[in-house]
Amino acid sequence: MQETTQTGEIKLDKAEIAYIRKKKAMEKVWPFFRFLILFSLCFIILYPLIYMVSCAFRAQEDMSDPTVMWIPRHFTLKILQQTMNAMDFWKTLGNTLFLNIGCSLVQVASCAITGYGFARFRFKGKNLLFGIVMMMILVPNQIIAIPQYTGFRYFFGLQPIIRDLFGNAAASSFNLIDTPWTMYLPALTANGIRAGLMIFIFRQFFKGLPKELEDAAYLDGCGPFMTFLKVMIPNAASSFLTVFLFSVVWYWNDYYVSSTFFTENATMALMLKNLSSELKKELFGSATVHVSARDQILWMEAGCLLAVTPLLLMYTLLQKYFTEGIERSGLVG
Repeated sequence: MQETTQTGEIKLDKAEIAYIRKKKAMEKVWPFFRFLILFSLCFIILYPLIYMVSCAFRAQEDMSDPTVMWIPRHFTLKILQQTMNAMDFWKTLGNTLFLNIGCSLVQVASCAITGYGFARFRFKGKNLLFGIVMMMILVPNQIIAIPQYTGFRYFFGLQPIIRDLFGNAAASSFNLIDTPWTMYLPALTANGIRAGLMIFIFRQFFKGLPKELEDAAYLDGCGPFMTFLKVMIPNAASSFLTVFLFSVVWYWNDYYVSSTFFTENATMALMLKNLSSELKKELFGSATVHVSARDQILWMEAGCLLAVTPLLLMYTLLQKYFTEGIERSGLVG
């Protein structure tokens, strides 16, 4: 119990004094432990990137030099150039950007419309359909890969009909495998990579916007679609950017879906996945020659650095808007 002295000062008992001392000690010690935690996390995250940079610019003889840890003794661009040639870097980058940016833009638009519908409209089967959206988040791509491949290979079951009507030559042209349509069609129908999560993010954000915004637009003569374009999209700009960046990263890093529908190394992820054989063909003239992983490590790390650099540049330029979008979207709160 607290007691008051004759001068009006509050006299603390032993338990309260011990608590105050403990609190002051924690306030002094906690910043030190917080620094250690953050430093450890930064080291774990940045170590692979630092190692990639170190390997990409060092000569092969530095790998057998025990004195070389981080800074190369023999700085060279040869490893990077050879890796770029093996990856056919600029062509692969162009193909990746065409599929990546295009599919991301299309998927963001389709998912935004779908999320807006779930957030603002009432219709029969709404809960059932939203349950299916949740299943899109839970069910892995491997489950639907075979049905999707069959649909694209036989043009959704129409190829036999086309063959009967117009012959084999016409039917063979309706095979969508190894074409960009295998990536664009799912994105267009809000069924692309991680589309369920994007629909959920947009639904949560649009549910948080005031209903008065729509009422005012309706009074001004806007229909539902024009309200979405002129009112909802400007207010959801940060969320659009956030979802777009997520989509770009997911499409950029995807190799399972791409390897299902493409037989060539058309994207950066597929090229990186098959980089070992490509390096053997570029450096040793045969993809079947045996080369140890240690002998290839410099080229492999250079390939990883080339693959991740565009994403790092994109995040560096858009970091401010990305952070703002995370705070305002349905990912928090």
